Order: sequence, then structure tokens, then C-alpha cells
Amino acid sequence: MDQVKIGRFIADCRKKQKLTQMQLAEKLNLTDRAVSKWETGKAMPDSSIMLDLCAILNISVNDLLCGEVVTMDNYNKESEKILLEMVKQKEEADKRLLMMEVFIGGVCLLVLLALLLIAGLVQMQEWLRVVLILIGFFPILFATPFMLRIEQTAGYYQCAHCGHRYVPSYQSVFMAMHMGRTRYMKCPNCQKRSWQKKVIRKD
Repeated sequence: MDQVKIGRFIADCRKKQKLTQMQLAEKLNLTDRAVSKWETGKAMPDSSIMLDLCAILNISVNDLLCGEVVTMDNYNKESEKILLEMVKQKEEADKRLLMMEVFIGGVCLLVLLALLLIAGLVQMQEWLRVVLILIGFFPILFATPFMLRIEQTAGYYQCAHCGHRYVPSYQSVFMAMHMGRTRYMKCPNCQKRSWQKKVIRKD
């Protein structure tokens, strides 16, 4: 999606409705800064307010996402194009999230190893050595739920039996045995348990 084009379209539609940025923002319970970011192509309206925004601007969601009023002649073509673009953006966002998970895990591991080395090599009282080791585990303990949430929501898991790709529940991911990002879980489609790999694409 062309955010700059969409931003210009929002601005044009707002002006046709004789609204200022502040007035449009007030109708949506937002700040005029948010509207300004849309119109300059720096951000997109959140999905939770798209319907309200379109109603105020007297356009369809398809018009908004295309950055122009879509005629019936090219409606299906534009809809397909938007869907493909949204799928692509989700895949890219999922890849970034999974990279973030690796980064967070790596930082936590480095902190733990550094404190273990200090505790093992530097002369100190035993209680202080124990405290350092415990502190080394704190980042991992605090980051694990966040990393598991990324693991659950970013991309999909693919059943080894039927090939079904799905997003499991947080509890399923938390309780499952795993080797890296491959987890032993029950498929909601075929109801069989298998080692399921993490994949980015839905199909």
C-alpha cells in the first residue's frame, strides 16, 4: 500500500467534508498529530477506527486502502491487490518479530554468561556470588513470556501429518516440548500430535 497516496487521499476527502485536521481528530477521539501523520504518509489509520474514519469521509474501506475512489469495474482487482499487500506486510512484520525474539534471547543469554563468568572467576563472598548468579537469570525469566508470545503469534505452525497451518493458543505453546522453534503440539485440524515447524506463510 502506498501510504503517501493514501495520506493525500485522506486529506482531499477531509477537505471535501470541510473539516480541519483538529475537527476530524475530535470526531475520532484522537489528536490532530495522528491525522497529520496519516496525511503526510508517515502512518496508517489503525484498523479499529477505519470504519469510523470512512464513514466520516464518506468513502469505503477499499477506497481508503487504495488511496482513491474505486469504481465497480476495477473493484475485484483492487481488492485482491490490497489483500496480497496486507499478507506481504504481515509476513514482513512476523519476520521482524521473530528476529526480535532471537535478539532478546541472545542479550539475555549474554548477560547470564557474563555474570556467571564474573561469579566464577572473581574473588568474592559466597553470598555475593549467589546473588550475581540469580541476577543473571532474572532477564531470562522476565523475557520468556514475551518471547513465547512472539513465538505464538508471529507466523504459523504446520502440522507434520495434514499440513494444516494455524496459530496455536499461548497455553499450547507454553506447555509444548520444543527444539528451537519446532514444537510438539496437537493439530486442531486432524487432532494428531506431531513436531510442528514454525512457518511464515499461511499457505
